Amino acid sequence: MLQQTNAPLNYSTASSLPELWSKLAAHYADYIALDDPHQNPPVKITYQQLNQKIQQFAAGLQAQGIEPDTKIALFADNSPRWFIADQGIMTAGAVNVVRSAQADAAELLYIFTDSDSTVLVVEDKKTLDRLNDQFGDLSIELIVLLSDESVELPERTVFNFSQLMALGKEQQLQSVPRQKNDLATLIYTSGTTGKPKGAMLSHGNFLHQVRAIGDVIQPQPGEQVLSILPSWHAYERAAEYFLLSRGCHLIYTNLRSFKKDLREQQPHYMVGVPRLWESVYDGIQKQLNDQTGSKKKLIDFFLNVSERYIKARRVSQGLSLDNLNPSFLEKSRASVQQSLLQPLHHLADRIVYQTVRQGTGGNLKVVISGGGSLAKHIDDFYEMIGITLLVGYGLTETSPVTHARRQHHNLRGSAGQALPETETKIVDPETKQSLSDGEKGLVMIRGNQLMQGYYKQPEATQKAIDQQGWFNTGDLGWITPTGDLVLTGRAKDTIVLSNGENIEPQPLEDACLRSPYIDQIMVVGQDQRCLGALIVPNIEALQNWSQQNNLNLDFSEAGLQQTLEQASVQNLFREELNREVKNRPGYRPDDRIGVFKLILAPFSVENGMMTQTLKIKRPVVTERYQDMIDGMFAKG
Repeated sequence: MLQQTNAPLNYSTASSLPELWSKLAAHYADYIALDDPHQNPPVKITYQQLNQKIQQFAAGLQAQGIEPDTKIALFADNSPRWFIADQGIMTAGAVNVVRSAQADAAELLYIFTDSDSTVLVVEDKKTLDRLNDQFGDLSIELIVLLSDESVELPERTVFNFSQLMALGKEQQLQSVPRQKNDLATLIYTSGTTGKPKGAMLSHGNFLHQVRAIGDVIQPQPGEQVLSILPSWHAYERAAEYFLLSRGCHLIYTNLRSFKKDLREQQPHYMVGVPRLWESVYDGIQKQLNDQTGSKKKLIDFFLNVSERYIKARRVSQGLSLDNLNPSFLEKSRASVQQSLLQPLHHLADRIVYQTVRQGTGGNLKVVISGGGSLAKHIDDFYEMIGITLLVGYGLTETSPVTHARRQHHNLRGSAGQALPETETKIVDPETKQSLSDGEKGLVMIRGNQLMQGYYKQPEATQKAIDQQGWFNTGDLGWITPTGDLVLTGRAKDTIVLSNGENIEPQPLEDACLRSPYIDQIMVVGQDQRCLGALIVPNIEALQNWSQQNNLNLDFSEAGLQQTLEQASVQNLFREELNREVKNRPGYRPDDRIGVFKLILAPFSVENGMMTQTLKIKRPVVTERYQDMIDGMFAKG
């Protein structure tokens, strides 16, 4: 019997995340909190059960002598047990240090040692076996598996999940009061040197998100949410904490089952990265393009009408980024066009878009995109078919959400307005002087979601956060008259792919420069599915290769460009890139350079593409070759 209660709880007085679960257990008792249909057997946990399991896990840790503020490495992936471990660790008064179990073993070793962790919680025996060689010499007080496999290691104390929970059942949980300023977790972000930095996020940081995201969406108790992003990531964690604080029913899915679960589980909400919404778009487009004859012509006609309709509607509502301050005449014209197109758009909705929405379960109220900018055509398409898509912005260092579009003010192309308790300013990248609204510059953030700093890295912290508490996001943008943040690029080198992965280009470029055929290279790919590269080839080495292989290629000034486009030359560079990138220490699949273009003009100080210290000016090169980059990814 479901407890009938709809009013959300007030968390303004909460001091820590663990305080939430007992309140939620009392308020939403028999509502389903966590649901994993892909486990065998499937798992469903109510709010009451979730609170009990969190407390048992915490008591089990305490029974093994875990003291408050102990650093516990949690190397695992999405499951109800991950969540129980996450909050169980905090309830015991400890701090968790999180990363995917799939991460490179050397990276996990670095994170474990750098964070001063003394306890290891891992996904399963397979993960532990993979780490054993790397972790062999470390002093580890306790190892916990989130599986029920039995493991015995000489001179190690090892418990599986059920054993620890049984221990906790017999142990009285000792309350460990936590305050907002107490450290809750360390999340390691990629660094330009290849060594990640531990962002210190407090209980207060996450409680801000629990409070503030309610300004963006207002889910009701029992409404279903499909969860696909990594639970350890700041974006997904903040979303899960918030959604569960509202009594939602969280259903775990994965890339393989996502589209099927979308149809069958019929979620009301979803949080994802641009790549996810692109994949849904691609699937819908394929279905629409598979139509033939008059049906295909009708669909194309409707899509054209709807595109004109939404653009007119945006202008009439003052929500067009291309025309933020329309005149009375422009608004009137747009309003007339909207009225004329509305009947056809509604007909299209009944005939086409309603069926499309049924393919996504039919219940979606809102989908939220973050972790990178969303392509304009994707944004337009979701608006046309009647699925509300909101975009948020933030970084791991900001717990993470700082800005989001709202349903009542959904300015497409922007990252939306600031969340409550959040300040934004735009400054000159060089002088750090504040700029006026509408001027482009460096985005600075200040608010209750801002991290405490980078663990054991005071210099990096001081570089990121100034004395007034402003955080340098490294992103470039401007603010509209209505307070919406519009991002225009990056002041720092980090590339964020459309799947949300952060890639540092410099180590990849350094690796590729080992090839004798590559003279200069600049890796690109912001908001794309994969990385790309602009390459200045070493013509002399290429000529020698051509002669050795009797290829008789034309290296004259007139024929050189055509030579670079020859299949044999393209294949050579493809092999070189693949080899050098894969041979790089710490290689990840996302490091692969999927597309590239060979260019003849070297980057130089003279042509403005390099600094006096011979560093490539990435924004300048990107602007110079923007059309080529766009074309490269369009073909790829």
